[in-house]
Amino acid sequence: MKKVEFFMLLLCLIGASFLVSADPPTCPADLDGKCSDSDDWQGDFFPEIPNIKYEGPSTKNPLAYRWYNAEEEILGKKMKDWFRFSVAFWHTFRGTGGDPFGAATKYWPWEDGTNSVSMAKRRMRANFEFLKKLGVDWWCFHDRDIAPDGSTLEESNKNLDEVIELAKELQKGSKIRPLWGTAQLFLHPRYMHGGATSSEVGVYAYAAAQVKKAMEVTHYLGGENYVFWGGREGYQTLLNTDMGKELDHLARFFEAAVAYKKKIGFKGTLLIEPKPQEPTKHQYDWDAATAANFLRKYGLVNEFKLNIECNHATLSGHTCHHELETARLNGLLGNIDANTGDAQTGWDTDQFLTDVGEATMVMMSVIKNGGIAPGGFNFDAKLRRESTDVEDLFIAHISGMDTMARGLRNAVKILEEGSLNELVRKRYASWDSELGKQIEEGKADFEYLEKKAKEFGEPKVSSAKQELAEMIFKSAM
Repeated sequence: MKKVEFFMLLLCLIGASFLVSADPPTCPADLDGKCSDSDDWQGDFFPEIPNIKYEGPSTKNPLAYRWYNAEEEILGKKMKDWFRFSVAFWHTFRGTGGDPFGAATKYWPWEDGTNSVSMAKRRMRANFEFLKKLGVDWWCFHDRDIAPDGSTLEESNKNLDEVIELAKELQKGSKIRPLWGTAQLFLHPRYMHGGATSSEVGVYAYAAAQVKKAMEVTHYLGGENYVFWGGREGYQTLLNTDMGKELDHLARFFEAAVAYKKKIGFKGTLLIEPKPQEPTKHQYDWDAATAANFLRKYGLVNEFKLNIECNHATLSGHTCHHELETARLNGLLGNIDANTGDAQTGWDTDQFLTDVGEATMVMMSVIKNGGIAPGGFNFDAKLRRESTDVEDLFIAHISGMDTMARGLRNAVKILEEGSLNELVRKRYASWDSELGKQIEEGKADFEYLEKKAKEFGEPKVSSAKQELAEMIFKSAM
């Protein structure tokens, strides 16, 4: 294979990780038409995009909200407080459209083709302008999304500090803060066996140092949560894996994170983001139930909550609604990565959630939970490879926010109308009996239940009324 061909193949593969910026065909399109790599470059990144406003359901303006009205009160809480929407820096400002079969397709006008600190600062300015025009107060990041990796840990930390200082400056006079931060422990070759579950103790130590720094900067910026996503924390085969040792090491890693959080005075919530696989064959936090069991086994259940991603739910064979309910019923629902997958594919496509029915079920869980603050809804979602206009970044987020807003309105409609709740109540009405209460209070042993079964004879089994439940639900759309 020729060197050029090899390089192009490598670029395609790296582009799929959505964290490397490709060479643009032209110089940065700042207002003065100059190609400057100055740290102080502050062009208008979105000159053709107005501040996005609520215009109501009848508007035909694609750059306006139809259903999301930030200040509108619903069930005693402003819509913006139900959602606490967040922009994912990695997809929005580092996504290139590249995949394993093709090179990058997106060449944003502010990019200069480098992964320099000055370019990182320019992206951060673009991020803040984007947030302000969208009317969103929250954003999320991996440490290596926002600042380039250095040749040493010290250099990487220095790069990160420079960009974080700019973000701190840009925050002044606004409510913009990180919803959560995290460390990228999956892209660099050192993490090919994992970070906290690596077979190499030196990698474990390096991962700990990287998380330590990421927690510090998240705290410094006023972030309200910190996420652990273990894309490499799993295995490809058990033939060469000591699963017990790796799980124990993962628990020790989390224990150290809890201790350091308390040491630095970080009041934010620590979140684990379940995912069944990809890039590993099996990831240790497969789904919400697996993660909850892990936390209980190692005595960490009071220190962590879960960040539920809808696309990860479907990859694990569940619906997003199922994962949210599992987390909620275990007291672990902390944050939602609002995205979806494609039913015809078997991987993590990270699409914007635009299914109003799914959004309605999501919001039914959130309402039952009383909200998810200090968590929120992070759009861990990316433009399709073929969507290449700057305005597409706005349209995608507007559509996602409107979909979730419609879901909230529908969920409230279902709740207030009451038919679905009444159907569920009637289905379990037999448990309101004396025997039902005795069972629920732990006062009915097997001998007593056998006696009651003989008294009752063959029990009556009622219809579950699934079709009626679905009719009621769909009528609210």
